Amino acid sequence: MTQASPGAGNGIALRLDRVSKTYGSVRAVHDLSFAVDEGRFFVLFGPSSVGKTTTLRTIAGLVPPDSGTVEIGGKDVTRAPIMGRGISMVFQSFALYPHLNVYDNFAYPLREEKTARGEIDKRVNETAEILKLTHRLRAKPATLSGGEQQRVALGRSLIRRPKILLLDEPLTNLDAKLRHETRAELKRLHRQFGMTVIYATPDELEALSMGEEIAVMRDGSIVQIGTPDELYERPVHAYVASKIGSPHMNLFKASVRADAKSFDTPLGTLVPAAPCKTANAGEAVLIGIRPSDIRLAAKGEAAVASKVHLLEPLGDITIVSVEAGGEMLRMVLPEATAASIRTGDSASIAIDSRKIHVFDAASGQAMT
Repeated sequence: MTQASPGAGNGIALRLDRVSKTYGSVRAVHDLSFAVDEGRFFVLFGPSSVGKTTTLRTIAGLVPPDSGTVEIGGKDVTRAPIMGRGISMVFQSFALYPHLNVYDNFAYPLREEKTARGEIDKRVNETAEILKLTHRLRAKPATLSGGEQQRVALGRSLIRRPKILLLDEPLTNLDAKLRHETRAELKRLHRQFGMTVIYATPDELEALSMGEEIAVMRDGSIVQIGTPDELYERPVHAYVASKIGSPHMNLFKASVRADAKSFDTPLGTLVPAAPCKTANAGEAVLIGIRPSDIRLAAKGEAAVASKVHLLEPLGDITIVSVEAGGEMLRMVLPEATAASIRTGDSASIAIDSRKIHVFDAASGQAMT
């Protein structure tokens, strides 16, 4: 597993060291370790049931870990009470108080902390202005749109000025347009407040467009931590390669040739420009090629014969699925290039040898 590198001049806002939690026979998180620099937007990414919510709840103090430690600002808070951690959490369901108007939903956590009335009024109005909700302060949650409810839930957390803001799939209940708008709003708020954000999502687009660093999770553990570019260009595991990038990486079986530098594949012999760290003749591997690294071959260029299976126009680009050597591959072409292609056509394709990824077939670990 690769670890996040500390940012220049930043302290560590949060550190988890070998945290594990089980519920009966279900392993929610296992041996989880990572650190987040102050002011970072850090994303926990993976499908349902990989341990994202349990991780957030453990950080917040809602769930005590079976083992391991949680540090916030260098202080061990593993068994500390929820209050005093400097943590605020926004849940997927928003969890607004239906009988209170927006003003009182904002004010509630401050009243619980016995904040002075004048300070409450000041911070409620400041928060409402930032979130563009000033005109809705007297409205009840039931009369708000989904986007407005989401902003109220955010505001109720932001008003406490937490050191760390935890967001558990906060955009799941919004439609596509609102999700797009709210992603931009969250990034703006992150820059404005400068707080540390831990954001859990199963949505690849959310992870890549919002996260400064992303932890790709699987079965309660972290497979790789990196920037969006690092995860896309240098996945350390076939699992990461299959989750990051849209369309996802083409993966197919192959075997190492006698020279330990080239591979027998359904597409013929492939020779990656980057040598493998370790490769033994006859060893089973997975070859990975991004759709953007396959193109139509130029005349006279070494090419692989294929047949066009499906065209998916997406405006300025088209995803073209081709069958080659019994494998279905996807490539991304400019719309102008794909315009002359038809389903059933023969197509000669070329693969960028500098962008071939090789993974161990048994372990899934990257070999290049």
